[in-house]
Formats: sequence, C-alpha cells, structure tokens
Amino acid sequence: MSDTPKVRTCLWFDGKAGEAASFYVSLLPDSRVETPRSADGDPLVVKFTLAGAPFMLLKGGPHYQQSPAASISVSTEDQAETDRLWSALTADGGEPSRCGWLKDRFGVSWQIVPRILPDLLGAEDRAAAERAQQAMLSMTKLEIDGLRAAFAGDAGA
Repeated sequence: MSDTPKVRTCLWFDGKAGEAASFYVSLLPDSRVETPRSADGDPLVVKFTLAGAPFMLLKGGPHYQQSPAASISVSTEDQAETDRLWSALTADGGEPSRCGWLKDRFGVSWQIVPRILPDLLGAEDRAAAERAQQAMLSMTKLEIDGLRAAFAGDAGA
C-alpha cells in the first residue's frame, strides 16, 4: 500500500518553489519537504506536507500568478502562535491585509485565524457574534483579546 495521498493541493510557482517549501515547513509542526533538492536548482515539482496536509509546488513559469482566491488557512491556538506566524509570513516582502489575511514573500495568500474565532462568530448570542465580527473586520492581524472584548460587549473593544 502506498503512502502517497490521494489528494494534494498544488500551487503554481515561477521559481523558488524549493525555498518556499522549506520556509513553509519550518513554520508548523508535522511538516516536511518530501522532494529532495537537486544540485541544479528546483525540480519541476516540490512535494511537502504542511501540518499533516499534503501540498506540492509546481515550477510552471510566469504564465499564472498566485491569487487570494486560493489560500492556506492556519488555525492558531493562541495569540503567541498567531503573532509568530504573522511575523514570519509578512517578513521579507510579505504584505498584511485585513481580517487575518496576508500575502507572503512568494505571493501566496494565507489566513491566520485564532481557533476561537469560529466559536465567537457562530455563537447563539447573535448580537455578541456580530460585535466580534465587526471587531474582526476592523483588524489586520487578528487579536484574540480584542475579539473576546468585543464579543463580551466591552466598550473599549
């Protein structure tokens, strides 16, 4: 029986696929690059696992560019993990966006989402959930304390 996953997300790259895969796997546990680096640069396909999820990067050339329509979403445990990932992914030319979204230096879009956010947004108390959503919409990097304060109705949120 093969260990090859039946489904693997593929992202199109115009170079630096090996560099990107190595960077990505450094960010999260249960991650590894599966394709060895070749002496003459990136292979056509770089396969890797990111937090247990299979990915591959295809060195396809400049015809297609990355788009926020395809993104990698990471559910973070706490503010420290949110901050660490946000800082790493926006460094060296990455670009922060709104509501926990960013683009890394390779042009790939990411969503860095604290695990508590779906619970707040899906709460039965719809007024509290709406306050949390409005707080989220006003943020760049998501701040758990601010989301909780808005949910609770604290005026300073």
